[in-house]
Amino acid sequence: MEPYFVEHDMPLLCVEAKSFPAGVLAAHQQLHRLLDGRGARQYFGVSWPVAGEIRYKAAANALQAGEASTLGCEPWLLKKGEYISLLIPNYMDDIPAIGQAFGQLLAHPRIDPQGACVEVYLNETDVRCMVRLVDEG
Repeated sequence: MEPYFVEHDMPLLCVEAKSFPAGVLAAHQQLHRLLDGRGARQYFGVSWPVAGEIRYKAAANALQAGEASTLGCEPWLLKKGEYISLLIPNYMDDIPAIGQAFGQLLAHPRIDPQGACVEVYLNETDVRCMVRLVDEG
């Protein structure tokens, strides 16, 4: 595990998966169709437990204020601060590694209870899994 710092709050626009894990790919495909030709983006996955189930959103960085509602997406804010993370190279060769990474990350003693599990898709092959830590001090 390694620390990772998000320097600024980052507004995201999201498409919620209809189910987890079965609906994750469809949510990402829908988001990519909505954003096709609308500028260079960084893509994310955001998840957290709700009533014993996992709620998952495919996400991308918003390029302008109000863009999420204009595109019919849900806004979500990736909060600045310290995260704990694991890098998974070639994640498509081992999709279960993402869940395993979050299992390790969520064992950290400083997990922000208001945070979420965040996948940052760095490129076509690599993903950084990260969870926000509570601020020290």
